[in-house]
Amino acid sequence: MAGLIRQGHFLGAKLRSLRKRNGLTLDELSARCVQIDAAGAPSVSYLSMVETGKRMPSPQMLDMLAGIFGKDARWFLDENTEVEVAPSARERGGLEAMPLEPAFLFSHELLQNALPELLSQTGTTGRQFAQLLIRVWQETRHNNFPDIERAAEECGAREMPLNLDALMTICKRHDLQIKWFDGGADVATQGGATAGVTARKPSEALIRSRFEAPGTVLVNERLRNQEERLKYELAFFIGHKVLHNGDGAISPHSAMHSGDGETANSTAGMGAQDVLYAWRDFECSFFAGALLCPRIPFRRFLIREAHSVSAGRKLGVTPALVMRRMTAVSPYRHWHFFDAYPPGFLRAVYRGNGIPLPWGNMSLVSDPCPRWAVFRLLQESPAATPLMQKPKSQISVMQDGKRARLYCCHSLLTRDAFDELHVLSVGVDLLPALEAQGFDGESVVAAVADSCRHGGGDGRIPAEAAATIRAASQVLNIAWIADALETQASVICPRSGACPRQPQVCA
Repeated sequence: MAGLIRQGHFLGAKLRSLRKRNGLTLDELSARCVQIDAAGAPSVSYLSMVETGKRMPSPQMLDMLAGIFGKDARWFLDENTEVEVAPSARERGGLEAMPLEPAFLFSHELLQNALPELLSQTGTTGRQFAQLLIRVWQETRHNNFPDIERAAEECGAREMPLNLDALMTICKRHDLQIKWFDGGADVATQGGATAGVTARKPSEALIRSRFEAPGTVLVNERLRNQEERLKYELAFFIGHKVLHNGDGAISPHSAMHSGDGETANSTAGMGAQDVLYAWRDFECSFFAGALLCPRIPFRRFLIREAHSVSAGRKLGVTPALVMRRMTAVSPYRHWHFFDAYPPGFLRAVYRGNGIPLPWGNMSLVSDPCPRWAVFRLLQESPAATPLMQKPKSQISVMQDGKRARLYCCHSLLTRDAFDELHVLSVGVDLLPALEAQGFDGESVVAAVADSCRHGGGDGRIPAEAAATIRAASQVLNIAWIADALETQASVICPRSGACPRQPQVCA
């Protein structure tokens, strides 16, 4: 009996270490087991007793737990007291932070006077600068905003899926009245705050919806038959009512796709309320996502669906919302998300994994690397592209300074509310996942990079590297990573001027 207790202690310590390293709660680990075998899956309380050595799992249950973490069951039963140490925090990719020295030149007063002039001289609008600040704040916080999450969950009671009738009931509860307007008119300069501006050209802004204080939501007739998008618009303005008391101070440029989110009347420099309006737009957008896809139920949904983007149809939400919420609720923190319009405008950006940008979101870059999946889909898209195509997955190697990095992205060419083509792309940095499982991530990246180098920039993923990546994908429970292993990997670069291919294809 003493030997069994001793064995159970080692097993529990190892299971707890693995679970913590992969960012899973006991509830989420139990849900992963249910996904494999609903009848034989352990409860949360039983898993807790296993981790504390009070219970020994059956051989079948141990095999199930071992499979989730890509381990052999015998690894849990040896008496090696050395539980693997979690890998040290990995540096994010992208540009390094700049030291603000000497400190007196970066005082609040000097920056307050210098920034407007800098923006004016560089042709940068206050809204563009505000969006940059908010994006960096998002990435620093890894898209974790518990106050907004709580406000949304109190509003919607964590109901998921939330149908249109339920949203209408919430609108009524918050004294919001819904009205419709003709979607053909250019109303961008009319009074009232606006959300969802989309521009075909700078002089022609088409509005999805707008808000008139204290409680009127005006919705474009075009959305009447687009329920997924209509639900988002209503959730957005419910957020404005809940978070800001519906005072109407919402930027009229919240969703233009023209890359910088500005109209033809926008001028360079900092406006008095640019940052406030941009921040409120972000808050309402995040609230809408949390209302339609509340954190805990949506996490469980992602577990059941193996992070399938197309599964969002079951919830009646758009692929863009599914992708954005993945980056916010996943226990894995190393995500990125792009929403790109041709020829190369980034309408939305999130880089929790620090991936360098394929092009800027402040100005159009004329020479982006064409091997990025998001750019390739934009370039290859025919005019007759259907409403939504099947998503495509790609594993990419990038030389970021002195280090090579390995990413996997899942990209979808689709059309927006006004029938314009754009690409949605969500992805992960694979190195932290590989190293969390005790694999030599650097060797895996080197093997993939070597195959691509011999193939002139594209190459099949070597079998050993593919097996390692597949094991990590099973732990992450992201099925589209395994899908990407069936296609060639590609070398990408942050900017074409640094193309690592020979001959250079981005030059």
